Order: sequence, then structure tokens, then C-alpha cells
Amino acid sequence: MLITHDTRCALDTVVDLVNTAPEDDASPDALPDVAALAEFVRNHEISDVGVLSEFDLSAVRKIRSRFASVFAAPDARAAAALINELVAAAGTTPQLTDHDGYEWHVHYFAPGASVADHLAADCGMALAFFVVAGEQERLRRCEAPDCRRAFVDLSRNRSRRYCDSRTCGNRLHVAAYRARRKEAAG
Repeated sequence: MLITHDTRCALDTVVDLVNTAPEDDASPDALPDVAALAEFVRNHEISDVGVLSEFDLSAVRKIRSRFASVFAAPDARAAAALINELVAAAGTTPQLTDHDGYEWHVHYFAPGASVADHLAADCGMALAFFVVAGEQERLRRCEAPDCRRAFVDLSRNRSRRYCDSRTCGNRLHVAAYRARRKEAAG
């Protein structure tokens, strides 16, 4: 599957956005305030965003939970319905652009769109490309028992199971190794 630069950036953004949500009632929200949202926008180089407000923060949190539902969708039909709602509500307006030193690419948000509509349109379209390509199963959650972070499996054979093989994957492999050693020593 060919993934263009702008689609990859949108995928990274949507994964990071979904992963800002608290994992449970005891976990903190990684988007606690407008300053954190502004930092998120800066870190992801989201263009054409004006001054952010509490309204923007609330709207971004709402679409974040809707994107989380896409990653939890049981099949392509359910994912497509969720993505269609997100993209339609954002007032998608595709435009070719070559800003900030990037080659020609497509923005899907309308000029002057809110940051939430911007994210819903661009990230929603990036996810839509996976559904169209029959690759919805690549939108996953980490299989580590104590981690439910979202990720996009871009491995050649669709075999990635953990959000990060160096943390979650290694931790589980080490635990399994120790359990085998303990059992063998018995």
C-alpha cells in the first residue's frame, strides 16, 4: 500500500490524538487544557490553525473519542460508517496545496476550519484510504494486557501486535522467557 507523506502525517497525528485519551478513570488526560492542545498542534505541524480556545479543546476531545471508535470497529463497514460521519461533519473541501516546503498534496479541510474539523477531515481521509484499500485491520490496539494504545500496523505481513516493540513487546517477551525459565527450574 502506497502511503504518501501527507497521509502518513495524518495517520501519525490521529494515532497520537487517540493515545492522548485517558486509558481509564485513574489516568490523566494528555490534553488537559488549551496549552496542551496548542502543543499538540505545534508538534504535529498542523497548518492553518488560528487561536485555540476551550471550545476547540472540547471539540477535539469529542472527535478523539470518535476516532478511538474507528480503531475499535469490528469490521470495515462499521469503520466506514464512523469515518463517513466524521468527514461529513467536518465539511470536507479537498484542495491541492504546496505549503511550507512540502510538495503538492491534498488538504481535506475547508479554509478557516476549526482545528477539530481540520483533524476530522484530514485524519478521517487518511483512515478512509485504509478502509478503501481493504486494510482496516491495520488500525489496531496494542495487545499487551496493560496497554491499549492505538497504532497503525504498517508491517509488510500485518503481523505487528504491540504499539512499541521496544517497550510492550520486549516486556512481554521477557516475562514469557522468565516464566519458561522458572517453570524449567521448577
